[in-house]
Amino acid sequence: QVQLVESGGGLVQAGGSLRLSCAASGRTVSRYAMGWFRQAPGKEREFVAAISWSGGSTDYADSVKGRFTISRDNGKNTVYLQMNSLKPEDTAVYYCAADPLAISTWKTSPYRGMDYRGKGTLVTVSS
Repeated sequence: QVQLVESGGGLVQAGGSLRLSCAASGRTVSRYAMGWFRQAPGKEREFVAAISWSGGSTDYADSVKGRFTISRDNGKNTVYLQMNSLKPEDTAVYYCAADPLAISTWKTSPYRGMDYRGKGTLVTVSS
């Protein structure tokens, strides 16, 4: 079994930056794709970004492309989400996931279907 724990959320002003981390424990996730979803108040959970197990491929939601960067360190069993130029509409609870699915399918795959899921970390962007 794998446990995913997110950290790094907080309150930031618009235009600022945050880096989220998701640490996996229990077993290695080095052969899993990993990624991030988010859920804003009153909205459905949505895909944000995903990275292949090797780190060689990434995919992003159009709304964050060019502002967010996903990366991973398999030696530390951790995936990161660097968020720059944050906007108030980025305010959400951010969730980490790990799954063998190819990252090309993550945009249309429901979060609840991912093999492993974290409990989320809150990001609040003030205007």
